[in-house]
Amino acid sequence: MSELNKYEQALSKYNCEVDDAQVAAAVKRIITEKVPENDTEEIKKFLFGSIELTTLKTTDSDESVMAFTERVNQFDEAYGDLPHVATICVYPCFAKTVSQTLEVDGVEIACVSGSFPSSQALIEVKIAETALAVKDGATEIDIVMPVGKFLAGDYESVCDDIAELKATCGEDVAMKVILETGCLKTGTNIKKASILSMYAGADYIKTSTGKEKISATPEAAYIMCQAIKEYYEQTGIQIGFKPAGGINSVMDALTYYTIVKEVLGEKWLTNKWFRMGTSRLANLLLSEIVGEEVKFF
Repeated sequence: MSELNKYEQALSKYNCEVDDAQVAAAVKRIITEKVPENDTEEIKKFLFGSIELTTLKTTDSDESVMAFTERVNQFDEAYGDLPHVATICVYPCFAKTVSQTLEVDGVEIACVSGSFPSSQALIEVKIAETALAVKDGATEIDIVMPVGKFLAGDYESVCDDIAELKATCGEDVAMKVILETGCLKTGTNIKKASILSMYAGADYIKTSTGKEKISATPEAAYIMCQAIKEYYEQTGIQIGFKPAGGINSVMDALTYYTIVKEVLGEKWLTNKWFRMGTSRLANLLLSEIVGEEVKFF
């Protein structure tokens, strides 16, 4: 039996034929009926503690990343009664800078790796970049699924890429696989990409890089959470979820929280299993929590 059949067999255990109209209707119902009840200070504090504070700019430097990290240290001193952010996310070349600057226990150091954001590189290059990031202090790695290979139907190569990079991370370094859902176009593709990524070794699945025209959407999040739920029911393996890209308002954050709550349930509502990739949201959430406009980050 060919390797390709192995991946097709894995997909056959799940209903991957997604009706996009039904998904849109389900998401509309959740937003209309369920989001308002989660608009509370307690949940906003939780969401703040789920933020992956991210800087992925062309203009980043050791100095700017050091200052970025120092703000996290200073926040812990200034707002000791609030949760700190979950993660600082940077390019691999800044892993050591963050590792040497960060003083707050419990904040993870994530690096985008594997030729982010395109994933268009030889696997040897992706492995080297990932290994160096881990050596320099990354405690989590975010990679992009090879979207071109997926759309071409080459599921074997997609899964091999993911599995090799997870092997490079090792058991102690969590790996998030970014599906780039805006490029996948259909709910069926998003469902298949979610299942294959988890099957190949993802510890989390993540919506987007934030570098494409279409980033995270509630509909993509709903489909991914359904896939996580079904995968958990089949295997007993819990996979985390991270929406990222285009999370611009507190209401956006509450929407993703509510989708996770409604589809996956309370077990996923922890700062480990639910993350949000954003930086602009940090000040918005903080302002709502303290009751005045704050521009801390």
